[in-house]
Amino acid sequence: MHLKGYGWVKVFKTVTADGREEYWATSRLDMSIAEAAEYALWAWQIEVYHQGLKQFTGIERGQFRMEKAQRNHIGLAIRAFLRLEIFRLQKGVTWFEAKHSILREAIRAYLAQPTITLPATT
Repeated sequence: MHLKGYGWVKVFKTVTADGREEYWATSRLDMSIAEAAEYALWAWQIEVYHQGLKQFTGIERGQFRMEKAQRNHIGLAIRAFLRLEIFRLQKGVTWFEAKHSILREAIRAYLAQPTITLPATT
């Protein structure tokens, strides 16, 4: 098909397991349906990565105005997510189980030897 202002593209239509129709367009006119399916899988894996990054690190919640602070927050969130992913792969658990396991251990270690004590309020 020809897209005005863009040129010739090849369009693929797929139907998901739940019956939704999805369309993929590419400027590679020689692409096969198998290649399109492979690219769709890669795109889905990238989507899952972004979803996990947002859900488990709060990367989008940083309210910073300065560019350097934004970069630092994003960099540290990605680093934290990668450490979570490594832990998850080593233990063979889900992201939820990995996060809760890390938090439980951190709380257990803190309760065993608290580094900060609050003064009595009475």
